Amino acid sequence: MGISVWVVCVTVVLIWAWRVLNWLWLKPKKLERQLRKQGFRGNSYKFWHGDNKQTRQMTMEARAKPMDPSSDDIGQRVYPFLLQTIKNYGKNSFTWAGTIPMVIIMDPEQIKEIFNNNYDFHKPDVNPLAKLLINGLSHYDGKKWAKHRKIINPAFNLEKLKLMLPIFYQSTNDMISKWETLISPDGSGELDVLPYLQNLSSDIISRTSFGSSYEEGKRIFKLLKVQTGLALKAVQSVYIPGMRFLPTSLKKKMKEINKDIRTSLTSIINRREKAMKAGEANTNDLLGILLESNHEELQEHGNNKNVGMSIDEVIEECKLFYFAGQETTSVLLVWTMVLLGRYPNWQSQAREEVFQVFGNQKPDVDGLGRLKIVTMILNEVLRLYPPTSILVRSIYKETKLGNLTLPAGVEITMPIVLIHHDNELWGNDAQEFKPERFSEGVSKATKNQLSFLPFGWGPRICIGQNFAILEVKMALSMILQSFSFELSPAYTHAPFSFITLQPQRGAHIILHKL
Repeated sequence: MGISVWVVCVTVVLIWAWRVLNWLWLKPKKLERQLRKQGFRGNSYKFWHGDNKQTRQMTMEARAKPMDPSSDDIGQRVYPFLLQTIKNYGKNSFTWAGTIPMVIIMDPEQIKEIFNNNYDFHKPDVNPLAKLLINGLSHYDGKKWAKHRKIINPAFNLEKLKLMLPIFYQSTNDMISKWETLISPDGSGELDVLPYLQNLSSDIISRTSFGSSYEEGKRIFKLLKVQTGLALKAVQSVYIPGMRFLPTSLKKKMKEINKDIRTSLTSIINRREKAMKAGEANTNDLLGILLESNHEELQEHGNNKNVGMSIDEVIEECKLFYFAGQETTSVLLVWTMVLLGRYPNWQSQAREEVFQVFGNQKPDVDGLGRLKIVTMILNEVLRLYPPTSILVRSIYKETKLGNLTLPAGVEITMPIVLIHHDNELWGNDAQEFKPERFSEGVSKATKNQLSFLPFGWGPRICIGQNFAILEVKMALSMILQSFSFELSPAYTHAPFSFITLQPQRGAHIILHKL
């Protein structure tokens, strides 16, 4: 009996040791050989950390120094290691995220194939702790993704979005009134507009998501902001399988916040479902539309719960609304103000168009759709400063990509910032702010290539794209109706990636009341 136990123990240890050796050395080296055979180049694999140490060091060095405020060549500051890799090894190159080789893809045809084949190119698994932050539609694949997309789609229908315009207007009007109280009697004043624009988008998404439960929604979103910082810490650390079972302080704090958020959201959802059954539901906000769509889907399939969303899944989508509706719009607005502060001629053209379409009246949806110059400006801002600066996909089985055969276990990285700034795709003025490149639309500007990806592309294109653009057009139109503005001498140009592409040291703007 004793010998049998000893044999079992030795066998278990050997199996465990083999798995660890395979994970930390044999598999990465095998994948490296396979990639090099197909012409990919990159650094040799370094035990466990890969390129992580060098990436962190170069990123910290880049973040320590601001940029020339007149430059939009931000790739060197946002992704210095990726840019260096491409310079050293060419576009057919790879980097190492720990033990995982990351194949860099910048070719428009290959990108199109990746986006079209979303069942082969999956969203990557994230650190399990990070899933406590969000785990909704944007993280799902396959049938679950298709089910959620179908149910959520009605919430972002243009006719439904029109009903939310009064909220966009009221929240922006409140912010502008606040700005007016903060500037001097002569009508000028300096502000860091970033926190105000973040509060604006947070206020709008709280109101549009939860309607009468808006105050409770704001409290939930404040908790999510804290959770974002904690999740980023978790993601930046090297994940070791089984770590989620260790009782760390970070894990404890994230679980406490997650429990608080879930309790509040469950309460709101239960009240809504009770109101729906009593025929008293409000279906003009995102949560109401989502619950109504889910209810219709369940009824259509005889209340089969495998078809509709559970309360837990609705909660995850509510958390995702925050990121779709808060992060994207606030950074698009702030970079638009920064660039229009630097380019007064384009600011004047945009203002003239806004006054031509609306005068001093409240912007309406039809007029917002006719703002050609504003649309050109927003497209150019999205090109130079895309909110999502990088996209990653995982490969779980050997997969063809054009003339490549990518082995299971590698990941694909599409550096949106670098694609948007690529001279080969956009011309020698790719680093310059030139909204006129979009004067005849996106297709003409891109020469019908897939090189403009601020909201992704294909079946998985951002579901909140129309929401974000309408909100930004409304806010920008109202700002232009009320103020002219310029960059403050105190402004420090320091774009960096923190969930979205943000100004690391704020956005100091001098406002002049019109």
